[in-house]
Amino acid sequence: MAVAELDLARAQHLVDHLIAQAREKFGKPVCVAVCDAYGFLIAFARADGTPVRSIALAQQKAYTCTRMVGTTQAFLERLRREDLAIGYFCDPLLTALPGGALLDDGHGRTIGAVGVSGLAPAEDQLLADSGSGVLQHRSQRD
Repeated sequence: MAVAELDLARAQHLVDHLIAQAREKFGKPVCVAVCDAYGFLIAFARADGTPVRSIALAQQKAYTCTRMVGTTQAFLERLRREDLAIGYFCDPLLTALPGGALLDDGHGRTIGAVGVSGLAPAEDQLLADSGSGVLQHRSQRD
């Protein structure tokens, strides 16, 4: 079943789910940010014990995905491949740290993005990449 839209209830469910997954799989706390397709924040939480620096990073990872239309891992790879400095994009909110992924409606339409911060970059990215699947599963139950 497709996700009609990314509303607060779905966004908050994703935040809660990914925080629980980080604790279960990696034994550590994270920050999770979910934004709409334009990069505006819908839901955010910082699990107890997550480093303060992760607050802005999670939000910027989600934002970057919507602006660059892909994961933050893909953006990092592009910067390296094309020998680009992130400053060339003239957007101080962009980040190339892995841990951000687009969220789709189940039919390939982008409905938002998620950013995860607090773990190693590859672990952040793994959790973020699971975001669309979490939303699809919830929609099937709704």
